[in-house]
Amino acid sequence: MLYLIAVSLLWAFSFGLIKTSFSDLDSTGVATVRLALALLAFLPFFKPKAVPRPAVLTFMAIGAIQFGLMYALYIAAFRYLQAYEVVMLTIFTPIYVVLFDGALVGRLDRRALLAAVVALFGAAVLKWQGGISREGLLGVLLMQSSNLCFAVGQVAYQRYRQQWQRASDAGIFAWLYLGAVIAAGAVSLFITDWTAFRPSGAQWAALAYLGTLASGVGFFLWNLGATKVSTGTLAVFNNLKIPLGVVVALLVFHEAVSLPHLAVSFALMALALYLTEKRPSAKVT
Repeated sequence: MLYLIAVSLLWAFSFGLIKTSFSDLDSTGVATVRLALALLAFLPFFKPKAVPRPAVLTFMAIGAIQFGLMYALYIAAFRYLQAYEVVMLTIFTPIYVVLFDGALVGRLDRRALLAAVVALFGAAVLKWQGGISREGLLGVLLMQSSNLCFAVGQVAYQRYRQQWQRASDAGIFAWLYLGAVIAAGAVSLFITDWTAFRPSGAQWAALAYLGTLASGVGFFLWNLGATKVSTGTLAVFNNLKIPLGVVVALLVFHEAVSLPHLAVSFALMALALYLTEKRPSAKVT
């Protein structure tokens, strides 16, 4: 759980940086560069012969879906939605985590689903600002597809990683990022004008931080943490980063925050974690 807490805090600090640094750059290009930098950060751990070819293809597919395709869909949604609507629509990811895990094992964990629903409301109390316009319905579909990609990748790594204990997580993640770069890069070929993609020195510094730490180390520790907790806890942590991001916005970026809503959000997140971590004790007969 400590890995997930650390990454939630790391991503909470990243929200403000993304908001203030890249408004004049193509977002698909930014995503591709971030993933490429994440791949470069993990190349020292890259050992092609440590993982059998069938597993390599699986891990590349997980990376392509969880990071590459997720980013492409997420970024495309901004064409049809306001920024607050995009953030609001990410809160459904915990539900997809529980449902996909249930589909894999053939049994739905109802306690985990209840915790995911509570976590959804814990995030919604901070982000809900009304309905979505009719013009934004395509954006809704894109966002839910993005959420599903991120959920599928987490659960797939959580389940499939257990089959390859002798390979290091860092070495495996090089394959995930390779798949992610291929997927995001393929999309950027049709969207990004790379001749006009010219970040400033400050933007390159922000990209380096986001690519190596927020994306590179962050996604690595997130998936590593996913292998050490229950599906319900993983689902809840997908939304815990939202109130943490609000705290950072208040303390670091001095944005206006509703403290009562923030308190309610953390209370609901705590309840969600209690529901998924507190399992019924076995009856003594």
